[in-house]
Amino acid sequence: MLRFAVLLLVAYGLVVALAWAFQERLLYLPHLGRDPIATPADRGLSFDAVTLTTEDGLALDAWWLPAEAPRGTLLFFHGNAGNISHRLASLVQFHRLGLSVLILDYRGYGQSEGRPSETGTARDARAAWQWLMARDEAPGEVVLFGRSLGAAVATELGAALSAAGTPPGAVILESPFRSVPALGQRLYPFLPVRWLARLEYEVEGRVAEIAAPLLVIHSRDDEIIPFAEGQAVHAAAGEPKALLVIGGGHNTGFLDSEPEYSAGIDAFLDSAGLPRP
Repeated sequence: MLRFAVLLLVAYGLVVALAWAFQERLLYLPHLGRDPIATPADRGLSFDAVTLTTEDGLALDAWWLPAEAPRGTLLFFHGNAGNISHRLASLVQFHRLGLSVLILDYRGYGQSEGRPSETGTARDARAAWQWLMARDEAPGEVVLFGRSLGAAVATELGAALSAAGTPPGAVILESPFRSVPALGQRLYPFLPVRWLARLEYEVEGRVAEIAAPLLVIHSRDDEIIPFAEGQAVHAAAGEPKALLVIGGGHNTGFLDSEPEYSAGIDAFLDSAGLPRP
């Protein structure tokens, strides 16, 4: 029995060590589809391929999709797997909502240079914002949109811009988590995740710093990030804020709940001062 207990302890220690050593590979999944599978043109959307340059000198792959008579511009931060070409369905939805869109691949994703990191995704977000500002986009007409991991990236940028006195016009967080340690502890209760985590992505702790209307979207059926995580983020946010509850899976809710999904975003944009022209 003693030998068995020692073996169990050694095995558990090995699992803990692996979790600590490879946590970036558990969160960032750029290898799940590096090559582009299509372009917006395949969905009938006009676009320009652009290159963003980060403050540490990396080149990021991005698409700019202008709307004919835009009500605003949406800066799109995607989730932790795949690349921008896997988000065409969302780009069609936002086009129908009358938004111009800038969508980018983080460092290490798709055709972008570098390797992903928490500091790196923050730099990538700033590079995208600066590209829009160089086009003379008005900060108050830019909507930050983040899905899953992208919700954490959007939160960090929104909080930083608000602190600098140039908040965006609105922020939409879809399927957000409270923080990496909090979500990890919920998903892996048998591991001391809060002690192991080197990544933070503190959404719940920073969302109140955003000085812009906020919409949280979350599915009650989300099988990856529980609905309670989105509820907690919404509760922590300041006013004005709204919660749009949808159905469907983590990666398909925005399609499973169409048209309620688009109608909810449309109404939120109206209330945030971004009505259709």
